[in-house]
Amino acid sequence: MAREAGMDLVEVAPNGAPPVCRLMDYGKWKYDQKKKAHKAKVKQHHVTLKEIRMRPKTDEHDRRFKLKKARQFLTEGDKVQFTMLFRGREMMHLDLAIEKFNVIVQELGDAGRLEVPPKKMGRRMTMVLAPEKPEVKKLKEEAPAPATGTVAPNNLSGEPS
Repeated sequence: MAREAGMDLVEVAPNGAPPVCRLMDYGKWKYDQKKKAHKAKVKQHHVTLKEIRMRPKTDEHDRRFKLKKARQFLTEGDKVQFTMLFRGREMMHLDLAIEKFNVIVQELGDAGRLEVPPKKMGRRMTMVLAPEKPEVKKLKEEAPAPATGTVAPNNLSGEPS
């Protein structure tokens, strides 16, 4: 039957009782599978880890510039690792570095979330921020913000709550 139809006889389930075969154009099937795999691969986004280095004495302007770049990385879907480098007596003021990291997390809270909290490794302290998931962002944007003086759902009299 396969020869008459100009197709291939392909064994689909050899362990079945009885074994199952199918009439198909095997070359076309392989081509379609390859195209599907390529299409899936193209749509993938590989998350990369970008690093931003700073020191405890990094000036406000430089820190803002680095945060602007970090926000760009997060909106593109990349993770951002902040590394605080310490030299000499700066090791005595780890609390200042943690405060700076907390400020960074607060300022980038809308673009990303804290994935790895600050950890000290030798003369470095690192933390990682991951991008905010797009589905969560859409839900936040669609939800209306409660306005002042609105009528509550359980208040049917129409008076502001």
